[in-house]
Order: sequence, then structure tokens, then C-alpha cells
Amino acid sequence: MPTKTNSKPVRAWQRMLSGRRLDLLDPSPFDIELDDIAHGLARVARWNGQTLGEHAFSVAEHSLLVLEFFDQLKPNASQIERKCALLHDASEYVIGDMISPFKAALSLDYRQFEDQLTHAIHLRFQLPSPISPSLKKLIKQADLASAHIEATQLAGFSDQEAAQFFGALELEFDRQLKPLSPTAAKDAFVQAFEHAR
Repeated sequence: MPTKTNSKPVRAWQRMLSGRRLDLLDPSPFDIELDDIAHGLARVARWNGQTLGEHAFSVAEHSLLVLEFFDQLKPNASQIERKCALLHDASEYVIGDMISPFKAALSLDYRQFEDQLTHAIHLRFQLPSPISPSLKKLIKQADLASAHIEATQLAGFSDQEAAQFFGALELEFDRQLKPLSPTAAKDAFVQAFEHAR
């Protein structure tokens, strides 16, 4: 329950562009919309915005890259598994993308909040919550491959540095990342979700 300051309750909800009010302390699946997620993720910058390009590289684009790597790892993945991969960072549409060193410095309360929101998102889209350890491992592998590519192509890391922090890149990737506009990133994210086999 929100605490009170000067006898007024502290607002613990956020209004989304869809008109939904998402209670941040007790998120309901009924207040979660795909467009809100895509809109938010397309405007949240990876790497705290410290990337090359005219636009920031967004969490929406990162999620698409993770899905691409996930598809390499599990070519016959189900629609549910592919949606889990695409939505692996969906909670960041509300809480933003904190870099890993900062997350590590925060208390368990942050992670509980993130897990609670992820649970509501999975319920909204009829996805398993929590996901199986084997699926989680594959998504993490795709996530690290994505971080490696982003780090070397956009964030100024050497190959050696990226390998040290994210592991050696063992998946195929032969193109140059070019950050999209927020509108293009949102549209691509929605399309990927709607066409997840």
C-alpha cells in the first residue's frame, strides 16, 4: 500500500498512452497493453544512451536482436517460447533499462518489483510464469550474444572487452546495427510479436 506524505497517499500508478493506469506496486495483467510496451521500449535507450548513431539503440531493438539470436539457438521454437524471448525485458517499459553494474548495487526489492511486473506481463499474454530454467538459459544466451554485438558495434567495446563481459560470440551475425527511430522500433516490435509463428 502506498505510504502517506502530508496525509495524501503517494501516487503509485502510471497512466499509459492507452489510457490504462498501471499500479506499480501491484500490476494487473488487465492494465498491460502491447502498444504501451512497444511504445515504452522503443524510447528506452540501451547502454544509458552511450551508443553511436543518430538515434539511441532502444530496448525494443535489443529485444528484436535477442529474438533473432534465440531463433538461431532454437529454430523450431514455439510461438510461446519466441514471445517469451521477445518480452524478456518488457518490464523495462515501466522501469527503464538500468545497466547491470547499477542493478547489482540495488537491493532485492528492485528485483522483486521487476519480477512482479514480468509476471503480470506474462499473465496478460498467456505465457508461462516463471519460464522454465532451460528456456531462461537459452534466452540469456541470446541476450548475451546481443549485448556482445551491441557493445562492439555501438558502445565502443573492443572484441576482447565484450568477450570478457558477455562471453565469446558463437552465433552468426553479419550485418551492421543501425539504430532505428522510436516509431520504427515500436512498429518492428509489434510486428514481431504479432507474427511470432
